[in-house]
Amino acid sequence: MTEKAAPAPLARTVVQQCVHARLQVSPPGPDSEAEWVQVGRGMVIYVCFFKGATEDMLPKMVSTLLNQRLCERPSGGLASVLDLQGSVLVVPQATLGGRAKGRAMQYHGNISKDDGLRLYQCFVSLCQAQLQAAGGETRGGAKGAGGETRGGAKGAGGETRGGAKGAGGETRGGAKGAGAEPEVKHGTYGNRQVLQLDTNGPYTHLMEF
Repeated sequence: MTEKAAPAPLARTVVQQCVHARLQVSPPGPDSEAEWVQVGRGMVIYVCFFKGATEDMLPKMVSTLLNQRLCERPSGGLASVLDLQGSVLVVPQATLGGRAKGRAMQYHGNISKDDGLRLYQCFVSLCQAQLQAAGGETRGGAKGAGGETRGGAKGAGGETRGGAKGAGGETRGGAKGAGAEPEVKHGTYGNRQVLQLDTNGPYTHLMEF
């Protein structure tokens, strides 16, 4: 008797523990310096949604990511980011949906940009709510929500370059020092983004939903 094939995932995430992560949310201009957001110890979550994904799957998805023991305690052993009282940086990453065809990458399985934006905003809000419920202070990252990191294909659903102006914790010409309080920061759907990451491990996991 042949085994049934596993259903195709509706979302793909890569989770990376970090000591410090810094995301450029606005590039430098002729008369302005670059703007950044940053988090301290915690995790970076790269996320991509596929066709068929719905809001119904998000609460379980967020709960799994934030409660899974994927962070190392300074004293040793593993803890969830909630137990660690760490921060979260959400990086929208449409290129996680890429499939190689010849020497090019294709993104036909990715959700539409409008639906991806709606799901991403909800995903970030749920992360903020869970961190806050666990005793963390959230100071949202970017207005709206984001797509992919530098190097992603133009036109793939959910691409981003960074976050939005005016979000809490952003600075011009360098980010503020990450506070001791847990917080959620994130990129903006539709733009590219520049990410700087210090990690201890690296301790990286792929999780599909």
